[in-house]
Amino acid sequence: MNRSTRARALTGTALALATAMALTACGGNDDASSDAEPKKQTKSSEAAAVKNPIVASYDGGLYVLDGETLKPAKTIELPGFNRVNPAGDEDHVVISTDSGFRVFDAARQEFTDAEFKGAKPGHVVRHGGKTVLFTDGTGEVNVLDPADLAGGKQPKTRSYTSAEPHHGVAIELADGELVTTLGTEEKRTGALVLDKDDKEIARSEDCPGVHGEAAAKGEVVGLGCEDGVLLYKDGKFTKVDAPDDYARTGNQAGSDASPILLGDYKTDPEAELERPTRISLIDTRTAKMKLVDLGTSYSFRSLARGPHGEALVLGTNGVLHVIDPETGKVERKIDAVGDWTEPLDWQQPRPTLFVRDHTAYVSEPGKRQLHAFDLDSGEKLTSVTLPKGTNELSGTVAGH
Repeated sequence: MNRSTRARALTGTALALATAMALTACGGNDDASSDAEPKKQTKSSEAAAVKNPIVASYDGGLYVLDGETLKPAKTIELPGFNRVNPAGDEDHVVISTDSGFRVFDAARQEFTDAEFKGAKPGHVVRHGGKTVLFTDGTGEVNVLDPADLAGGKQPKTRSYTSAEPHHGVAIELADGELVTTLGTEEKRTGALVLDKDDKEIARSEDCPGVHGEAAAKGEVVGLGCEDGVLLYKDGKFTKVDAPDDYARTGNQAGSDASPILLGDYKTDPEAELERPTRISLIDTRTAKMKLVDLGTSYSFRSLARGPHGEALVLGTNGVLHVIDPETGKVERKIDAVGDWTEPLDWQQPRPTLFVRDHTAYVSEPGKRQLHAFDLDSGEKLTSVTLPKGTNELSGTVAGH
């Protein structure tokens, strides 16, 4: 497909891939959540038509943009620090607010009646046609079918409550098995697996500081640890040891097209904020980890996967690195934004990468801009300048 055809096809192509962990994971070596009092009042400007919407948060609200043109369609006023995650269908996103998870119909630019209240809403994971919400403050896990979000009503869910509240994550597999983390507010140790009837069938406590997840080809689940990665494969847990004694791989990105997981790699447990230049590639076939030095640092919002399984990393040098996960070779460098520095506070804005199908969306909050790039050609498709710089960046994504 040529460049002009690719640009026209953005709205007609099935939406496939996005960064689950880069957009739902927490930054730095410390985990955090908003503890502010719930603020339920929302105000919005006049709606406009929008296709394949992109949603970006700013300090005080949300921008809804047309996914092809990046033309702003609507501004939603929403106080507090809000996170944005794909809901798993073509219409909705999940907003993590002070009061819990709220479902936002991005295509129609309005909140629905669907809401999952609870303190410290955390990770949102999509896999195998299901979307899983983990509420840190209660330890509650809710699994929903995003098709049930149509009509704006509260969807039916499969619910599970962890033994103790903690900053956790969960993923449901195609056969109904639920992989979910173990921990307390003070310490996280590993994961357990429940069958479709909620009976525990596997457990591992060999994953100190467990954080984040990703799924590779063949439904192999990877969970980040402070000394490697814990894999769940064929009904069993396997540990992938890191080459360093302390090596936190707390943020990962997976692809159904690749057996290799992309992860970050931090080796200084005392750092207020470590700015690593190496990434990890975890081969789920061999349970081995390969490290690649990019020569530039990156943040937890820098990791994603392309439509063919490419590993994507947005560096602080402004370059979007397109990496062959099998070899670790950087196959293409796309000049995406200007040089930037990761802020110490993980809630503060920084350039963010969101991938949908063959398009990479990259924010540049310092210039109040958003850009769209064709991943196959490296061509910039369009850019927009907004009234305020953005923070979180996501959109509607069907499937996965």
